[in-house]
Amino acid sequence: MSNEKYTVGVDFGTLSARALVVRVSDGHEMAAAEHAYEHRVVTDTLPGTDIGLPAQWALQVPADYVAALRHAVPAAVAASGVDPADIVGIGTDFTSCTMVPVRADGTPLCELAEFADRPHAYAKLWRHHSPQRQADHINAVAAQRGETWLPRYGGLISSEWEFAKALEILDEDPEVYRAIDKFVEAADWIVWQLCGTYVRNACSAGYKGILQDGRYPSREFLAAVRPGFEGFVTDKLDHPIGRLGDPAGVLTDQAATWTGLPQGIPVAVGNVDAHVTVAAADALAPGQLVAIMGTSTCHVMNSDVLREVPGMCGVVDGGISDGSWGYEAGQSGVGDIFGWFVDNCVPERYHVEARRRGQTLHEYLSELATGQRVGQHGLIALDWHSGNRSVLVDHELSGVMIGQTLHTTCVDMYRALLEATAFGTRMIVQTFVDSGVPVDEIVVAGGLLKNPLLMQIYADAVGLPLSVVPSTQAPALGAAIHAAAAAGVFTDVEAAAKQMGGRKRNAYRPIPEHVEVYDQLYREYVTAHDWFGRTEDMMHRLRHIAAGQRLGVPA
Repeated sequence: MSNEKYTVGVDFGTLSARALVVRVSDGHEMAAAEHAYEHRVVTDTLPGTDIGLPAQWALQVPADYVAALRHAVPAAVAASGVDPADIVGIGTDFTSCTMVPVRADGTPLCELAEFADRPHAYAKLWRHHSPQRQADHINAVAAQRGETWLPRYGGLISSEWEFAKALEILDEDPEVYRAIDKFVEAADWIVWQLCGTYVRNACSAGYKGILQDGRYPSREFLAAVRPGFEGFVTDKLDHPIGRLGDPAGVLTDQAATWTGLPQGIPVAVGNVDAHVTVAAADALAPGQLVAIMGTSTCHVMNSDVLREVPGMCGVVDGGISDGSWGYEAGQSGVGDIFGWFVDNCVPERYHVEARRRGQTLHEYLSELATGQRVGQHGLIALDWHSGNRSVLVDHELSGVMIGQTLHTTCVDMYRALLEATAFGTRMIVQTFVDSGVPVDEIVVAGGLLKNPLLMQIYADAVGLPLSVVPSTQAPALGAAIHAAAAAGVFTDVEAAAKQMGGRKRNAYRPIPEHVEVYDQLYREYVTAHDWFGRTEDMMHRLRHIAAGQRLGVPA
């Protein structure tokens, strides 16, 4: 043993989990290891069967999460050279809202023989968007009844969240619904596996579970939504809430065997990948908007004021840290959009040249796009290929590219898509500001930081300087910071963040001449945004036609 102490943070993402060993004294990252989920995202057929899944389904296999603990954590500890006896705590974070239907002892229904061939028995990933119909109905009933919690979510709850996903199960497979003892956030399920105790974290409960001022939606409201749904909260959801940065329990003997960590060390209350990253950035002060940019983007920020912000994902007291109102917004597709474009829309000659240069296609296209003047491509795109999370909260919207001619190139379109996501962030920032929630600084974390063109576009298009989180494993670092607080090394998460987190301030500054042109382009983006998102129903009609044709049903 040494005088230095360490914690482990485990970030459970969409396709893999990453474990990080962090020195408590200064936040130095000792080593990391990643483990890919065997089943990744289940979108076509259930594992081991020929049972097909409908459009917009995205399932996962919970056993993959445990396998990640068994592989990534020991590998990270071994690579770090740290004596496991010097590790004093473990924390985790998860993509959200990912839901696991379980029996009373935590066993996922999909692991039971009688439910192995039932799609609704599997974990529903955050991007399982098929419950849009259920979300629309919940919103309509809530608005009609004047439910006081609805404005806390910008007037609309999402198809990604707990209630819509549960209602979909009730509607489509009542037998599975009846078999659910607990409908559990994956963030809490993995903590349950580590410490043997089920504690519902305050972040997920507030943002995804409609817990406001200590209360969930009433039994009367749920009965009005659907007969048979009135007992959802009391029977399947309600559970003691754990404060972020507190211990949920201690590592069990079984989990110690999986991870190679000391039995009995504190396990931090679960958390969400975006919200835990605020601590990694040491950006817990009001007005510091943290954007975690990867396949999607989540925007989170503390504030000292409570306001109703249209289309936000929620505002929760203590949702990010104690003593502040935590706001959340987001974009359902960002890196996913760029990946789709590269996979499907780039001529072979660009692939050949990128390989010749030893670059990825993203790097090559970004290099070519960097040589363009702002606006010279004449394009405006809408970043809705995975629907719109904020501020329209409609996952049946789709992507648009306006202004193409026979001279338009794939480089033009690639840059337009980069800009579209920046405009989507500007829409979110402007909505906060217009609603009386100041935004003073944008702090970026996540995998897309590696693209300097994209970062400069964001600074220019939003009109604010960007700070960046240097850690390539920011959520895992944030989880490790929460573990240090849970272990009692620091008095609270804020103190731990000041010692272990940090960011490079003003890494990208707006270029005035770029800002002037982007202001013009943003006005055109807003016009397209409002036409396709608020006025014209074309995208929904196209979805309906496509869904009918896939099922062989006449439109």
